[in-house]
Amino acid sequence: MPASASSAPPPPTHSRREDLIGKLSSSSTDTKLKALRDLKNQIIGNRTKKLCFLKLGAVPLITSILSSSSSAAGTAGSACAGDIVELNDSLIIQSAAAIGSFACGFDDGVKAVLDAGAFPLLLRLISYPNDKVVDAAARSLKFIYQSKLAPRYDFLQGNNMTFIWSLLNSENENVTGLGASIITHSCQTSLEQKALSDSGVLKKLTYMLGGSVTQTDASLESVATILKGNPDVVSKFTEPENGGALETITELTKDKSARTRLLACICLIVIKNSAPSCLQSLRIKTKLILILLELLEDDQVGAEAPFALSSLIAEKEDLQLLAFEANVIDKLVNHLRRGPLQSRRFEGILIALANMCSRLERCRDRLLSLEAMKLVGDALSHDSGEVRAAACICLKNVSRSVKNLSAGLFMNESFVVPLVRLLVDDLTFVQVSALDAISNIVVDFLAHKTMFMQCGGVKQLVQLSKSMDSTIRVKAVCALRNLIFLVNNKCKEEILSELTQLTLRSLICDPEASVQEQALALVRNLVDGPLDSIQHIFAEDALLLHAVGQQLQSASKAQVLIQGMYVFTNVASGNEVHKEAVMQELFPPLANDSESIMFKFLHSDDSRLRTAAVWTLVNLTSPSSSGASGWVMKLRNAGIFSQLKNMVNDPCLDLRARTALGQSMTSGDGST
Repeated sequence: MPASASSAPPPPTHSRREDLIGKLSSSSTDTKLKALRDLKNQIIGNRTKKLCFLKLGAVPLITSILSSSSSAAGTAGSACAGDIVELNDSLIIQSAAAIGSFACGFDDGVKAVLDAGAFPLLLRLISYPNDKVVDAAARSLKFIYQSKLAPRYDFLQGNNMTFIWSLLNSENENVTGLGASIITHSCQTSLEQKALSDSGVLKKLTYMLGGSVTQTDASLESVATILKGNPDVVSKFTEPENGGALETITELTKDKSARTRLLACICLIVIKNSAPSCLQSLRIKTKLILILLELLEDDQVGAEAPFALSSLIAEKEDLQLLAFEANVIDKLVNHLRRGPLQSRRFEGILIALANMCSRLERCRDRLLSLEAMKLVGDALSHDSGEVRAAACICLKNVSRSVKNLSAGLFMNESFVVPLVRLLVDDLTFVQVSALDAISNIVVDFLAHKTMFMQCGGVKQLVQLSKSMDSTIRVKAVCALRNLIFLVNNKCKEEILSELTQLTLRSLICDPEASVQEQALALVRNLVDGPLDSIQHIFAEDALLLHAVGQQLQSASKAQVLIQGMYVFTNVASGNEVHKEAVMQELFPPLANDSESIMFKFLHSDDSRLRTAAVWTLVNLTSPSSSGASGWVMKLRNAGIFSQLKNMVNDPCLDLRARTALGQSMTSGDGST
């Protein structure tokens, strides 16, 4: 039977969307209402559709409806205007809800909403006489405040604190939740934390912990924000007379809601990290670890649990040991093996493993014994930049192990090739993380460094050392510094041929002190070793030697001066020509000896700089040197030996330096 005309295919999806957008401009209120409902239902939870409607200009049209409807509501005042008011309120509710749907979990949507001017319109609706309108506006504003793009609220200005109180005192749960969300998003300074605490907001939030699940969760997030990093506010909050706030939060770690348990744990972690004396119980620490491990399994909060675990154990050996004994590493690795994981969960587990391996060798050994590093290596090529960066951080911490570096466990193709590839990653934070990992794995062990060089790693590091981003520059130079450490002269020549003397000189004179420090440390490693290594600093008319001397004359940062002096310490360990060159830099022919930089360094308040200066002098005055007597006379005339006699028993000098100084004084000055 032939098909009838009515069975023709529907119009393309794009045309249906355009039709829907067109209906938003209709003169018919009913048509606009239906279009708003249809659009809202289509985009809820669907990022792709949200983006399509954004491109079609939906948000400005909806904002226009919201604006005109809320304005019209104020002008319909006659007794017969009830139907008009009701229709206007319906338009306001639906347009506010649609705006909220665009903003929910979607930064592009939040930006579009803010650009269209919807934010102040929604804010004004919080005082609207219709509770349903208020509820819809509050919901949308909460979605906006879940984004980093939301406007910050200044609690310290004018009557702004009064407005926050009006929100928190509302009988509408979404309005109180909005107040808590504004605090979570906007409170960033210790002054704001103190102001919120002193005004009683912290007590109000504590009281709200006994409300509904939504209210409890919003309050826990806000409490954590106000307490974070502020020991004074934490101490006041945990006082017994504060209504047992700490006990209330601790009890919430047993709540039936997984999200509530997670947020309660985060609150307790914030308290412990901000004021450790307020949460010393070993039982609570162990309990937190076990709860977070349990929450790893939860579908709702499993992606956030490893981040909370990381904040609990980061840089704390005692807690890392507790976590190790609770088999945290095994359980995290089991999650990795289950794969594929959602990106956020994958990132969190890698970061947690990285923190577990940041201090304790037994943790690194356990991770390696589980053969989990292949999973970490694979993550270096993940689609998500956050996962790639987390894998780099994990590799960096695991490779802190000297014995495993010695075994060459990390200098192989499965790590080196993707790491070198990440040096040209589109995301700066990934490049930074890759540089940190590379700095560790190339730090030592000559037999394995050639692989990195063969993969083009040196060329990429040199390129990054010229970056406009100072963080990239300093980390690239740091990696080169570690790469050149303890390699033979042939490798040094290969690295230097790629780097060039001119580039290295420009890094020594870089505007950033941190780059100067790393560049001088690189030169220090370059000239460390036999005479042919020292000779590198004399190439191209001693370009690098003079650059080091200039920095020692002009730099003010102790770290820069220390590295510069150790460059000269290494050069002064060479032959007569090398020692004489160092003397010329330290005591220029036309300079006043009593104002020499060496005299200044020996009087420095920084013991590390005094030690570096002493080692340079020890090498210069070595009794085996035929020119030592002339240099000793020069040093005596400059008042250096008088100062050195006072430093033989300097308790801040390391033992080797004091011993060498005593020997030098005996042989050089002829007296003890």
